[in-house]
Amino acid sequence: MRPAPKCLPKYTISPLNPPLMHSPLRLSWQSFRRYATGPRPRLGATLSLDHFLQRARVLSLYRTIIRGTRRIKDPTTRAETRRFAREEFERRRDVKDLSHIRYLLSTGKTEWESMERYIDGL
Repeated sequence: MRPAPKCLPKYTISPLNPPLMHSPLRLSWQSFRRYATGPRPRLGATLSLDHFLQRARVLSLYRTIIRGTRRIKDPTTRAETRRFAREEFERRRDVKDLSHIRYLLSTGKTEWESMERYIDGL
């Protein structure tokens, strides 16, 4: 008969010498455990209902403008108009005051309506 195989030497489990096989759940928990705070949410702060509604109106106006520029026949003018609209919206991206957002929306709608009359006249 053959002699019994010798066992591998045992080692102690420490943070410097972790076990070789863990469940994925345990590994993910250990990676978070080492931080003082939890992971940050990817999205920003939650919007209030009023801010959410105004954001939807702003996006609607932007989409209306982009769709309306399709009627411009000259490709250079069309691209310039789209670029101008995008720059104007991005320039005011960080506005948080609801009354100022409402003012900008009404001003933007008025400007777009006057621009539409010009586009339709071409």
